Amino acid sequence: MKTGIFYATSTGTTGQVAEAIAKAMGVADADVFDVAKVGPDKFDDYEFLILGSPTYGSGEVQDDWYDMLDAVKALNLNGKTVAVFGCGDENMSDTFCGAVGVIYNAFKTTGARMIGTYNTFPYKFDASEAVPVPGGEAVGLLIDEVNHPEDTDKRIAGWVESLKKGSLIANKNKLTAIDV
Repeated sequence: MKTGIFYATSTGTTGQVAEAIAKAMGVADADVFDVAKVGPDKFDDYEFLILGSPTYGSGEVQDDWYDMLDAVKALNLNGKTVAVFGCGDENMSDTFCGAVGVIYNAFKTTGARMIGTYNTFPYKFDASEAVPVPGGEAVGLLIDEVNHPEDTDKRIAGWVESLKKGSLIANKNKLTAIDV
């Protein structure tokens, strides 16, 4: 399954996380994109989209995602698989990694198959659009490089493993592991 990673970043942290995910997935640098430099037509080149953003303000995506998310509303992504990751600061307790939920909610209306839920441990926060059921799993990978940088590599490895299993399910007729 050809995989493309699309992210937005202001400080570089989400870009670094995107690169770490790419490395763990075996995705080539040529298939990792800053959304500020590509349009939604680039999604056509991939069967599996991994999307990321930092969270700002009251749970918003990074600015470069806004035009992309507006365009996504008109897309039909049936047959594609999508997973979402994001960076945040758990001290922003009412909006922690909310951008993950914003992106997830926009893409789930496109007909894409959404995978990549993941646990929120060790984070402590009050609310997040990325966690629809309080105390439940997040709709994607949450990363806090501010307070828990020591957990990032382990969280990425665990999430990537879950994505590979999710892709195997998506390709049950082939019964092969993810081909990135």
